[in-house]
Amino acid sequence: MCQAKRWINSPPKSGTKMSAMPLPRIQRGELWLVDLGYLGKVRPVLVVSTPFLDHERTLCIVVPHTTSVIGTRFELAVEHAALKAGALDVQQTAAVQAVKFVRRLGALNAEQMRIVEQALAQVLGLKLASEGSPPGL
Repeated sequence: MCQAKRWINSPPKSGTKMSAMPLPRIQRGELWLVDLGYLGKVRPVLVVSTPFLDHERTLCIVVPHTTSVIGTRFELAVEHAALKAGALDVQQTAAVQAVKFVRRLGALNAEQMRIVEQALAQVLGLKLASEGSPPGL
């Protein structure tokens, strides 16, 4: 016979206000350890989106780092002390909730970010302003 588990203490009542932990300040170009849930395990990612404002969704666009490199043109080998041998995979770019961010690992330099931006533009079929296209969308 299967018995349902019971709450040891009473569950929170409907409408009970719970205090949330403050979200981390997440900046473009930073490397973070993130819980990707169903997309993967806890792994390093590069943040490529601009910081969200208070009235916006708490989502960050990230490029995950993988150690399972298969050699595609969208895998970028980036050296950083916090990363194992592997690559950033711009084909697996995803939106992740800020609450999934576990710990900041560091940040890429401007040249590394430029390489990532070029790969993102290529996978998305975009032209960068530095390539002569008009700025903005």
